[in-house]
Amino acid sequence: MSIKTGLYQGTQLKQEMKINPRLYQAMDLLYMPLLDLQQHIKQELLNNPFLDLEEPAVADDEVALKDQQKEKEEKEKEEAKQDEIDWEEILLDGFEAGGRRAEYEEKEYYEPVSVDTQDLYDHLRDQLVLMRLSERQMLLGDEIIGNIDENGYLTCSIEEVVEGLNAWLEDEGAEWAGDGRPPTPFTVAEGEEMLRILQSFDPPGIAARDLRECLLLQLEEQEKQDTLAYRIVREYFDQLINHRWSEISKDLSITPKDVQAAADEVAKLDPKPGLKYAGPADNYIIADLIVEKIDGEYLVFLNDTSLPRLKLSRAYREIARDKNKFKGENKEFISNKLNSANWMIQAIEQRRQTMLKVMNFIVDRQREFFEKGVQYLKPLTLREVAEVINMHESTVSRVTNEKYVQTPRGVLPLKFFFSSGLSTTSGEDVSARGIKAKIQKLVAEEEARRPLTDQAIVNILKEEGIQIARRTVAKYRDQLGILSARMRKRV
Repeated sequence: MSIKTGLYQGTQLKQEMKINPRLYQAMDLLYMPLLDLQQHIKQELLNNPFLDLEEPAVADDEVALKDQQKEKEEKEKEEAKQDEIDWEEILLDGFEAGGRRAEYEEKEYYEPVSVDTQDLYDHLRDQLVLMRLSERQMLLGDEIIGNIDENGYLTCSIEEVVEGLNAWLEDEGAEWAGDGRPPTPFTVAEGEEMLRILQSFDPPGIAARDLRECLLLQLEEQEKQDTLAYRIVREYFDQLINHRWSEISKDLSITPKDVQAAADEVAKLDPKPGLKYAGPADNYIIADLIVEKIDGEYLVFLNDTSLPRLKLSRAYREIARDKNKFKGENKEFISNKLNSANWMIQAIEQRRQTMLKVMNFIVDRQREFFEKGVQYLKPLTLREVAEVINMHESTVSRVTNEKYVQTPRGVLPLKFFFSSGLSTTSGEDVSARGIKAKIQKLVAEEEARRPLTDQAIVNILKEEGIQIARRTVAKYRDQLGILSARMRKRV
């Protein structure tokens, strides 16, 4: 069988869907939180001369009249100057029109930047340099500090620290020593001695190799080596973390209550002492929407007072009308910029209306939550919102992404209001988030000596008309960070 090769021509009819680039930009605008949108608009103001800032309206008629008179005088002066301006040169040379860019720069807003605090490495290093140590000891101490993670634990063994440091000495040790001779390799004994020095630093429990050593170091710092708590941590750590009080009490010939009292002392210690110096920088949240209760009704407002209002620049608009003055590439350039400016203004307004539609529906659906609390939060999906406001589900997803709303019940992400639901015997649905709140409340109010089991919680919720499986209760409890009934039990 032979295959004939060659070039052929043919016609084919097919359907394709191509997205306009401006549609991508519109979706990006929906996706942007308030601060990102502010920066985007400022950039557009600099890049597009047809965009201008809209001045806020003046309420006082007398003041407004004076401003109009002043504006008229300034306009007359400006028109006199315009006769000397070569607009064609301005449009083709980056739009450096007299004073416009400078005006934007004067109104530029700079986001306050939080000052970085001292991290854990700096805190330990500062204590190290205050010690009366040799250069050799300083090098070893600095190497150990470099292997301490943000929680405050040593992430490798002393043997590995010494091995790595000795490998460095073989390559650059002679130059470091300064006398041309290779220095004496470090020993594990030196490493252990330096580790003990570092473990005496602040915060207590630092440079521990595991949780048990971390707790022992903190108890030693409190001079509690002779206490029951210290002995339990040192000799019965596995039983301690598993709450097996009876095993410890039998072995030590004491009551389970004494063991639990000692365990309570241990619980006051910090299992991650380094985090106080390794916390993330402060993240400030600015709500995109505001919900307020006025005269018994919940009203929705956009928190966009700091957002620049855009309008078409009058001066550049007049230039665009003179179509005979610019031809070819210049005309196309002006047309593109003008269309882009018009589209930007419309897209921002569309974003505002879409956000209001979504939030108004959420407020109507979740009214009981605003009135009574999280236990009354109803199940809600993106699809439900999309069907009501006649928009695509992906659009609703973009609107709610990284957006926050200020409500009488605190500042919440819009995603907070979306949750799956469970059926009730009355035929209504209840939000999974509301179920979690009920479980958390039941555990908080339970009797310490007789904590509620997962099955007991299932039975209580069933009495309230909520159908839920035991494994679902266990899953929600784990997500809330609540221990099992056996681990919560008190003696």
